[in-house]
Amino acid sequence: MSTEPLDSPHAKPLPARSDRVVSLEPFRNSEALSLGVELELQLVNTHDYDLAPYAEDMLRLMADIKLPGSVVPEMTSSMIEISTDICHSAQDVIDQLTPIRDALVKSADKLNIAVLGGGTHAFQQWHEQRIYDKPRFRELSELYGYLSKQFTIFGQHVHIGCPNADAALLMLHRMSRYIPHFIALSASSPYVQGQDTQFDSARLNSVFAFPLSGRAPFTLSWDEFGNYFERMTRTGVVRSMKDFYWDIRPKPEFGTIEIRVFDTPLTVERAAALAGYVQSLGAWFLQEQPFTPTEDDYLVYTYNRFQACRFGLDAVYVDPATGDHMPLREHILMTMTQLEWHSEALNATRSIARLRTDVEAGQNDARWLRERQSKEKLLAEVVRQASLRFRAGAPN
Repeated sequence: MSTEPLDSPHAKPLPARSDRVVSLEPFRNSEALSLGVELELQLVNTHDYDLAPYAEDMLRLMADIKLPGSVVPEMTSSMIEISTDICHSAQDVIDQLTPIRDALVKSADKLNIAVLGGGTHAFQQWHEQRIYDKPRFRELSELYGYLSKQFTIFGQHVHIGCPNADAALLMLHRMSRYIPHFIALSASSPYVQGQDTQFDSARLNSVFAFPLSGRAPFTLSWDEFGNYFERMTRTGVVRSMKDFYWDIRPKPEFGTIEIRVFDTPLTVERAAALAGYVQSLGAWFLQEQPFTPTEDDYLVYTYNRFQACRFGLDAVYVDPATGDHMPLREHILMTMTQLEWHSEALNATRSIARLRTDVEAGQNDARWLRERQSKEKLLAEVVRQASLRFRAGAPN
């Protein structure tokens, strides 16, 4: 398994019809339950803590530092993406993210800027952003116009290794029941252009504006998925798997599924804990086969996802199997209890405990940001404190 730079959800326009059929590439072997994590991060100046176009300078400084994973540009020049190499536990994730974080902070200090997490910048104006000077990004900007600059949002992606292609599709659809968990636990984007959106995760509203977002089609065999892929390529709308920007998508070149709904947390420790939660769920699925997903699971999928975006841990969760309504917070805690044995076997107990404590207190990063704003009454100060939260533990 490996990780890749995040592809922004766009594709160069194609003819309305294409007679060339592109075959789906084979699903590569990977170690089951291996992990890879990507984080998109904000670059801000230290004058008014607005976004600052320093990605190129940061990449130049970071290129001289030997680190695990990679550091790459993103769509606009006030963004940067970091990723891990292959990991086997939440502890591996934090062991890789910590030195990358420390190097980012050190490089940012040299440039008199700051780095932080969060799914959105609290008050940036999209029209002021610059498209990063890279051919693909320029092409995407030409296709999507202002939406490309509005896509200055920041997410965490988690890859999890699957033993084979059919197992990957089964895991994808099982994971789909827990999309509201992932959204509420990672939510860190309550503010957009200076306004409280009343959403815990407003970032995902921007993602939903793009074509081929949302859920993957319900298929449980790689042959069936390959047939779907070939039909889509015949339409001329799709040229490769990169053109699908679903909440969870298979990544055959890595032998993984990739979960894409997380906001970037405010700390790398929380990012690692979320990866540990995903891995624990994956172990439960593989070892116990707790349920078989069906197409009917998706009857409540959009509703559950909206609830989690809007209300975070205070959302209502509709169980797709029974139709029962319950507080999302209770469903998360119940699931964490079900996962205890698997979490312990994966050395993820500390990660799950960190998340459980916050769930019991009704606390996520969106709540933290709102609490800071309630106290400070100034979003620039909230961004400054978020940058300090990101660098906590980094050497001076």
